[in-house]
Parts: sequence; C-alpha cells; structure tokens
Amino acid sequence: MNFDPEKHHRRSIRLNGYDYSRAGMYYITICVQNRLHLFGAVNNGKMLLNDAGRMIEKWYYKLENKYPDKKCHDMVIMPNHFHCIVENIMKNDEMGNACYCDAHMDAHVGTSLRGRPLRDMQSKYGADNQKYNATIGNAMDWFKTMTTNEYIRGVKQFGWQRFDKKLWQRNYYEHIIRNDHSFERISKYIQNNPSEWGNDKFNG
Repeated sequence: MNFDPEKHHRRSIRLNGYDYSRAGMYYITICVQNRLHLFGAVNNGKMLLNDAGRMIEKWYYKLENKYPDKKCHDMVIMPNHFHCIVENIMKNDEMGNACYCDAHMDAHVGTSLRGRPLRDMQSKYGADNQKYNATIGNAMDWFKTMTTNEYIRGVKQFGWQRFDKKLWQRNYYEHIIRNDHSFERISKYIQNNPSEWGNDKFNG
C-alpha cells in the first residue's frame, strides 16, 4: 500500500525532542489552501506546469542556495500540492566547523508540523543570506514565504488565479526516511504521482 500522508498521519504531531536539524532525509508534503488547483493540470498521466508551477519548482531548488547543508532530492508539483525529499547533509561541530553527521534516524513514522505565520518570516529570511543548521520546519517556512511572495506578484502582474488569504495550508506533513527501502518507495511514489492522479486523495 502506498504511503498516503493525508490518510495515515492527519492527526499526528511533531516528535517531541527530535532534532529536525540533524543529518537525514525527510519526505515533505505541502498542500494549497482549500486545495485549489493553482500550479497546472495533469494530462494523460503527466503534470503540465503553468507559470506558477514553474515558480514553485524554481524556489524548491533555491533551498540548496539558502541552506547549503540541505540537498534537494526527488520532488513533484501537482495541481494543488507538492511532494519532495529534502536531506540534511551536515551541520557545524562545537568549534563551528562544518562536519558530516551520523545519518542514523529514530524510528518515527511521521508528523504534521505547524509553521510560524508567514508575516513573521518576512524580515528574518531573505532570498540570498545563507543559513546553516536550520530545522526542516525553518526551511519549509522559508520556502512557503518565498513562493507566497512571488505568487502574490504573479496575481498582481500576470493575472494568476487568486487564493483565499493563504497560498499554503498552515500545516504540512513530514516523514523521517529511515532506510534505503523507504527512500526508494517514497521516490517511486513521487515519480508516479501524476500517473496516479485519478486516485489521489488530494484530487478534489
């Protein structure tokens, strides 16, 4: 059975005491507020991105510039949600030097995280200033802020479809990837997401 974050982990909470800046891989799902179809359409099992969708893609890969200790793996942009795998690859030691860390991860299945309000992120994170040892939550807050800002510009300048108060849902879903088998399974799920759109729980 395929992993479905909406079905399996809707009511889960963040793992108390877990260091979300530690080395490891994380599977992230973010949904558009009210599940509006803003980023394109699926046609014959393929996702056709519109300009807004291509903007989301651009900011995903900018994560590696903003957070040099993060690596962007598989991702897919769907009409009303976004899946990706983000890796923490290193952090600073006690002397402030960058070092690779033990990638062993706790046995934890998943959680939904609550990001800080977007307005609180505006002054803290710019597009260029680099940040190390950020949590996955901080990185996703930044991603949501940057994409929301540019989407608003798209509405004003190019007539993109308007959204209701927020571009993204406040909560999102995060799953700690514990081994190679889990990574391969989730990667396949991401790659096949457009072809399975007809049966997708987010398709509504």
